[in-house]
Amino acid sequence: MEWLNYHHLFYFWTVARAGSIARASEELRLAQPTISNQLKTLEANLGVKLLERQGRRLVLTDVGRTVLRYADDIFRTGRELQRAVKGLPTGQRLRLVVGVADVIPKRMAALLLQPAVDAHPDLTLVCREGPLPQLLAALALHELDVVIADVPAPEDVKVKAFSHRLGDCGTSFLAARPLAHLRKGFPRSLQAAPMLLPSEGTALRRGLDAWLERTGVRPVVAGEFDDSALMQAFGARGLGVFAAPRVLEEDIRSQLEVGVIGRAEDVRESYHAITVERRLRHPAVVTLAEAARDAIFGAPQA
Repeated sequence: MEWLNYHHLFYFWTVARAGSIARASEELRLAQPTISNQLKTLEANLGVKLLERQGRRLVLTDVGRTVLRYADDIFRTGRELQRAVKGLPTGQRLRLVVGVADVIPKRMAALLLQPAVDAHPDLTLVCREGPLPQLLAALALHELDVVIADVPAPEDVKVKAFSHRLGDCGTSFLAARPLAHLRKGFPRSLQAAPMLLPSEGTALRRGLDAWLERTGVRPVVAGEFDDSALMQAFGARGLGVFAAPRVLEEDIRSQLEVGVIGRAEDVRESYHAITVERRLRHPAVVTLAEAARDAIFGAPQA
């Protein structure tokens, strides 16, 4: 079993926070050569370079930044341990840093994350949004605990990640009152009707295109949107019919003055939690995964 020398890690942590060996030397009251030797020993034991010199400055390598984040957690936990054994409040809060793929509707992200917030009152939730490849890169560097996406981790992305399926649901088509007449004869009623679509290349767009092809319906594309919330806002203004995950149907209807035109259970949207662990370990991630499978996607839909 390999052992980590926490004294060496503490010296590295102090240097990284202080910004130089000289300042760390003053803080630790140790000679600079002593600290330098300890850093070299830590790098040798880990087999990686943690710091590199740029001019007169020492800067963290990519691996060094990862090690620093772990060191922050380790020494914060150590301080909390000392306070806990003395019977003092630790002030410890559970932290969950989530990456949400930018194609996920914000309402869906909130629906998936809410059970974790409800179950862990001490939770500090941090959400990052962006393209899936960018989020997976951050996940690999342990900057994120989990990534919520509409597809599993792509095989062509060189990141060791594991996809945990949360569930899937059918699709609802909604529109403002001026288009309510399209309920009659759905889906044939969508022929030449104005429709708002998600941008090309998204999983939902591919599913909708395939469904329209199967049904032989040709709507008029009145708009294409990267942002589902913006698409819904224009839909509420009567610009066209728009699609949304079936599990969000009631929430959208309660927030916007729109009604259901029809439903397509064969247009499925799936959702995944992607982590660097084969088994989910973070308690908040375990909670959201269980809630998604049992209460959100597992519940019967009216």
